[in-house]
Amino acid sequence: MSVVKRLKMFLDIEAVKYTTCTHSKAYTAQEIAASSHVSGKTFAKTVVVKTGSELMLVVLPAAARISLKSLATQLSVDPVEIATEDEFRQLFLDCETGAMPPFGNLYNLKTIIARELAACDHLSFNAGNHVEIVHLAMDDYLRLVKPRVLDFELD
Repeated sequence: MSVVKRLKMFLDIEAVKYTTCTHSKAYTAQEIAASSHVSGKTFAKTVVVKTGSELMLVVLPAAARISLKSLATQLSVDPVEIATEDEFRQLFLDCETGAMPPFGNLYNLKTIIARELAACDHLSFNAGNHVEIVHLAMDDYLRLVKPRVLDFELD
């Protein structure tokens, strides 16, 4: 089953109100936000990081760059590195590479979200491919995923 179907089924079971929209193929979070007329402040990009052998998802605003030093400090681990596609591709077989939704709980991964993004009313993100996005209320996202909210610096 594709992640799009699995994600929608999960949201429907949880009685979450959401909308989806399609856009022309785009690969960066900023391109997708712009082509979908969504603010880059509320469009999430999902970054896979590793701490030793553990992988986790970090959810950031589209225009932000992660500060690995700040993240390492907040997690009290060192080092924290961006995972390579080869390191995470097998976990997301139902997704197009780079289009993973910010639902670590669907992949048994811890999820971290930047406080500035978590403070928004709603969230938009890739639905597992490079042509469809999902919009939902931030309260629903936080309730379902239970991400750790961190106040780390963004580059």
